Amino acid sequence: MTIKLDIKTVTNLKNPGRYTDALVKGLHLWVKSSQRKYWIFRFSHAGKQHNISLGPFPALGIAEARLKAQQERDKLKTGTNPAEQRKLSGINKPKDTPQPHKTVFKDFALNFVESKRAEWTNQKHGDQWIYTLEEFAFPVVGIKPIDEIDTQDILDILEPIWVTKTETAARLRGRIELILAAATTRGLRSGMNPALWRGHLQTILSAPSRLKKVEHHKALPYEEVPKFIAQLRQIDKIGAIGLEFLILNASRTGEVIDGRRDEVTSDIWTIPAARMKAKKEHRVPLCPRSLELLAIARAMDPDSIYLFSRNGKCLSNMAMPMMLRRLNIDATVHGFRSSFRDWVSEETNHPSEVAEMALAHAITNKVEAAYRRKDLLERRRLLLNDWEHYLNGKETNP
Repeated sequence: MTIKLDIKTVTNLKNPGRYTDALVKGLHLWVKSSQRKYWIFRFSHAGKQHNISLGPFPALGIAEARLKAQQERDKLKTGTNPAEQRKLSGINKPKDTPQPHKTVFKDFALNFVESKRAEWTNQKHGDQWIYTLEEFAFPVVGIKPIDEIDTQDILDILEPIWVTKTETAARLRGRIELILAAATTRGLRSGMNPALWRGHLQTILSAPSRLKKVEHHKALPYEEVPKFIAQLRQIDKIGAIGLEFLILNASRTGEVIDGRRDEVTSDIWTIPAARMKAKKEHRVPLCPRSLELLAIARAMDPDSIYLFSRNGKCLSNMAMPMMLRRLNIDATVHGFRSSFRDWVSEETNHPSEVAEMALAHAITNKVEAAYRRKDLLERRRLLLNDWEHYLNGKETNP
């Protein structure tokens, strides 16, 4: 059966059989009766058919399997029989019986992250997973078989950073717990999860809440934001343009860098629910300067589908933070949402609920949520126009 193989499809395949990849000729995924899955390269040479085992899924991801299969195809073009070459080099595996081998933690973890990206609101979340795993976990257990990881391994990862990087360590523990739980579900390990907190690691490690309070994103005082905007407008870079747009609309990074031009109609930018933290569609009334920035960005990259891009590719997560670093600003990109909120409270008479809806904050109070059914678009338009006037150095009329 020839199908388009992607991470979701491959993960969900249950029926035993051979599934042919539509992109690389000869690449197959064999699903065994045990539901174990193996990548196979199938080819003909001198009138005889051969099968070469490339490795098991998920230890070998889709991209790596395609690369390996293409490398074997390249050998065929030179007249080399890949199966014979393997025999000569000592890699002599039975043709039709892929031999399973133990999956190591690093391979399974990377494939797990890729399989979960679709449910995360932006790329940055997945990148944070990868960073913490590469920085702290892989050096300790990266090449260790996932079914051999025990409590001492988890302690070797966490203890060096539990006190000094408490928030990072706590998040890393949770990530490892999920990865090991997924491995158990797939039959790659059994027994208790050694990264479990309740009733297990909590008997050894200090509670994170007792060690360190969660630090909020560092924000630039709202009184200093107009001066910063003036500096930003001196930089003729797409990162600076995107950052000013983000500040004007009190948006999140992922909402802006993944924003598409077809989401803007007239002066309304409609962000799909899939990209919103609260998983609810959000309309943004764009002020005149925001529309001007969109026009500038379009002129810089006319054929792009994104609001802000270089050569058709959306901005990276580091584009806007680099602008702050370049101007020596001791604050985070996300912190400008706090600057905006402080300005509303301290300098205007705009109602709190209007500010909260401009920030697209989720409503945790069910009674309040029941009353607040409209999105207060026109009242938010007045608020964001006042914010633009303030950032331009003009007097605000609350």
